[in-house]
Amino acid sequence: MDETTAAKFDPRTAYHEAGHAVVALNLGRPVHKVSILPNTERLGACEFRKAVQRPSEDWVETEILISLAGMVAEARFTGSYDTGGADRDLRYVRKLTLMRASERAVDRLEKRMLAKTENLLGDEELWQAVEWIAQELLIHGQISGRAARHFYERAVRSE
Repeated sequence: MDETTAAKFDPRTAYHEAGHAVVALNLGRPVHKVSILPNTERLGACEFRKAVQRPSEDWVETEILISLAGMVAEARFTGSYDTGGADRDLRYVRKLTLMRASERAVDRLEKRMLAKTENLLGDEELWQAVEWIAQELLIHGQISGRAARHFYERAVRSE
């Protein structure tokens, strides 16, 4: 892909999808593919493989953190939250938090999960993985889960 084609991709979308991928990998959820090739429904996607959940793991919390990671990574890149662009993710988070908390406690739980996601992506190694994956997405438009895992593992190994 040449520079003209790469310029067509939105870096905000690249960081958004890279955020989903990195937090998923960090939480043990396998990634199948990451794409910023837009279609009629969305600007990008992070597709997952079926994860093997251990009985002690909190599936709902994992899903919430992965869902919020796109918006958080994009905000770290741009400096502000784009709740409109993350609408689909936020609706899914609301559905999940309603499974866990009463109507009155949902906002508090969502704020706690947002803070936890910000803390995860505040880790310099994880942020390096987001940067590398986003850059690859801007060049190629999509990458395999194997490539995403490679960048993630390279970042968390480099100290």
